[in-house]
Amino acid sequence: MGMIEQTYTVVVVLVALLHVYFLVLEMFLWDKPIGRRVFGLTAQFASESKRLAANQGLYNGFLAAGLLWGLAAPGHRGLPIVAFFLICVAVAGVFGALTVNRKIFFVQALPAMIGLLLCWQMFVRAIYE
Repeated sequence: MGMIEQTYTVVVVLVALLHVYFLVLEMFLWDKPIGRRVFGLTAQFASESKRLAANQGLYNGFLAAGLLWGLAAPGHRGLPIVAFFLICVAVAGVFGALTVNRKIFFVQALPAMIGLLLCWQMFVRAIYE
């Protein structure tokens, strides 16, 4: 495995793990002290929005699953799958940064964009193999 392929794999796995972390926070810890602290929520708001957060967490789990599915595909067949899910993550991160908190860009969108650049490099290499 070359340097770009290793870096690509590490970045995609990290983005997937971030989304598993978001799943856990949103589905199981939203109204707990750690979840409220991470998201800056009052106990009342966390309690009232718990079901919405759980739904959002489930979507984050789907993003993580899609990224890992793409990585598990044989050869270069997973590149379009990974690219699709990284685009979804990047768009969600940009939207979140514009509508909720700018920090979301750096936590969610930027790692996905780095993954997309590496995915593009992998695609270009696959063409010339």
